[in-house]
Amino acid sequence: QVQLVESGGGLVQAGDSLRLSCAASGRAFSNYALGWFRQAPGKAREFVANVLWSAGSTYYADSVKGRFTIYRDNAKNTVYLQMTSLKPEDTAVYYCAAGRQRAYVTYTQRGNFDYWGAGTQVTVSS
Repeated sequence: QVQLVESGGGLVQAGDSLRLSCAASGRAFSNYALGWFRQAPGKAREFVANVLWSAGSTYYADSVKGRFTIYRDNAKNTVYLQMTSLKPEDTAVYYCAAGRQRAYVTYTQRGNFDYWGAGTQVTVSS
């Protein structure tokens, strides 16, 4: 069992930066793929970024590529999402997720992940 708690959300202006954190409890944290998703009002939850367990390889949605960086600190059981050049369209509730290690899984779909945090609100004003 893994429990995830996000923090770091808030209200910022367009062009600002923000770092989200997701602290995990439980064992074998380094064996999980970790991801960030977001959900804007009236929209489906969408993939933002992931980082795998081995070599920390990462993958990003096109909408955030070049602006967001995901990284993990296995010693601290924490995954981060560094967001720069924020835009009003980045406004959403951001969720952290953890998925067990599986073969042939992209970890870009909600169903790829087994555990979810409660989310943290990010609001970007224009």
